[in-house]
Amino acid sequence: MNAPLKTLKIDFVSDVVCPWCVVGLGGLDTALDALKDEGIAADIAFQPFELNPQIAPEGENIVEHIGRKYGASPEQSAANRAMIRERAGEVGFDMRMTDDSRIWNTFDAHRLLHWAHETAPEKQKALKQALFTAHFTENRNLTDAGVLTTAAEKAGLDRAEAGEVLTSGRYAQAVRQAEDLWRARGITSVPAVVVEGKYLISGGQPASVFEEALRKIASEV
Repeated sequence: MNAPLKTLKIDFVSDVVCPWCVVGLGGLDTALDALKDEGIAADIAFQPFELNPQIAPEGENIVEHIGRKYGASPEQSAANRAMIRERAGEVGFDMRMTDDSRIWNTFDAHRLLHWAHETAPEKQKALKQALFTAHFTENRNLTDAGVLTTAAEKAGLDRAEAGEVLTSGRYAQAVRQAEDLWRARGITSVPAVVVEGKYLISGGQPASVFEEALRKIASEV
């Protein structure tokens, strides 16, 4: 196969407790795999977005959270989870959220993702996926340093350095600035897939939507 003719720069703006971000990333990956033979590739950077920046350290029960935030009944919440679980399964992700699952503050997770991008960008995606797994498959507490450093280790990053990042508060300002930047650019919901800094693909789209959009963008840039 020939070398890629076009490598698109993609900023994947998302949160690690956003189930549609799992679906969207899976769709994007599938689309990029299909586009390889057309010489289209991508350089993906994961950008921070907190769905619930004010949430308490102890988190909140998922059913109570969805009810308070969106007015959904427990039955509606369960139906939504089942639908998202099916969509996630279609892209090969095992989502195991239950009525007892919790939503967590994700600021420290975003600091680790920023650290990964700064020090080992080729491992940032693996960290993102490890954090998705910790939250949605294993129902781990994403404010727990042990959970976060385990995810870093699974992604091939140095566990001790990850722990130092967490305890030192490193990258806090950088994450805040990045969040402010994407909000200033009009991002209000995630996933937001920004291609070449100017093309926006919103939501947890299926692979076919990403494939068509990326093919069109590649022809224009």
